[in-house]
Amino acid sequence: MDSETATKILHAVDAAFDGQTGFLGQLTAHASTRGKEQGAQDFMAGEMAARGLSVDRWQIDIAEIRDLPGFSPVTGPYGDAVNVVGTHRSRTRRGRSLILNGHVDVVPEGPHDMWDSPPYEPRIDDGWMYGRGAGDMKAGLAANLFALDALRACGLAPAADVFVQSVVEEECTGNGALACLARGYRADAALIPEPFHECLVTAQVGVLWFRVHLKGLPTHVAYAGSGANAIEAAIPLIDALHGLEARWNAEDRRHAAYAHVPHPLNLNVGRIEGGDWTSSVPAWCVLDVRMGLFPGQDIAAAKAEIEDTLTEAARHNDFLRNSLPEIGYHGFEAEGYALAEDHGPRARAAIGALDAAHRAVTGEALDHVAITATTDARFFGLYADTPALVYGPEAEAIHGFNERVSLESMRRVTQATALFIADWCGLEPI
Repeated sequence: MDSETATKILHAVDAAFDGQTGFLGQLTAHASTRGKEQGAQDFMAGEMAARGLSVDRWQIDIAEIRDLPGFSPVTGPYGDAVNVVGTHRSRTRRGRSLILNGHVDVVPEGPHDMWDSPPYEPRIDDGWMYGRGAGDMKAGLAANLFALDALRACGLAPAADVFVQSVVEEECTGNGALACLARGYRADAALIPEPFHECLVTAQVGVLWFRVHLKGLPTHVAYAGSGANAIEAAIPLIDALHGLEARWNAEDRRHAAYAHVPHPLNLNVGRIEGGDWTSSVPAWCVLDVRMGLFPGQDIAAAKAEIEDTLTEAARHNDFLRNSLPEIGYHGFEAEGYALAEDHGPRARAAIGALDAAHRAVTGEALDHVAITATTDARFFGLYADTPALVYGPEAEAIHGFNERVSLESMRRVTQATALFIADWCGLEPI
């Protein structure tokens, strides 16, 4: 790609940026929490169709993915889980194919009175757009589409097939991305614009969700000494899990990519529920827990160690030794993934192309980071032999109150994505 073409592409992103910002606002206004993504997916399907992409919109079928590597167990029906993929078919197919992946689901927003403005009424202030999902990761979905728009505005199209994916379930299982693989969507590389501050993610942790059930003996609070308080019995178990967390984070157990990260694996007791009445000693308690895993860490072995830790702690508790905790799994059973460990020619070429695109836009080398979260990159990298590049805009307070994304960062990422597509896929006239 010559410098004149590159300059035209960058200017095309600038020319359409007000429209891109408006698009992001419209998409962010959809409250697309788990099970409620259909409106946002209708919007995405319409925008893809308007651009001439061939649109595939389907309901995820658990039976089709249940036995595939990377599947995470779910509870409840999947009738409301819908994926959307828009396909550009090249006439010449001279270049390398590409998946542009993003997720449309967002995490719950929490109490609205703890936001400075309503989470689904996006607003712009001092160069930032505020709203649930604006950063994680609807700005990335916008970057994917508007990068292709910039090429089209120059009379150009990718000289290879490109699949623009808008998936669900990223925030709880990743089964949306897995369903795309099961449906046959494969490419030479994948780009996922998750909001990690314009850096290339070279390693990500795995995530395991599990649920701990405790059962006690109900009694009136006046006779609490003869009962068993299931909520209080959870405290030593939580302490034991934090002890496990400390052991897994020990220097001699860290993955090489996290050697200089002081605490890469994080345990989170995300939800606790128990009891039935204020004046009754609670007879039951349920904990929902999240734990990180290193790339290469075996999930079955991790489960066994978690279960042994909880059982051992329970045996030292007067109540729990006679009523051991029950442990179940739902949601994430996600392996860690390290792009840095892929030394194949396609991975090297893809990283080089993204570095060149980033440098052309920012004038700086592309920083590489290991993150303590997970993304859908693992499906491509671990199960489809496809290097997966995670590179997206700067965002703050994702999963928190007053989530926001830098609009100028989104502009730069869109420009870099457009240049990356042009380099990776090659170009052909429309």
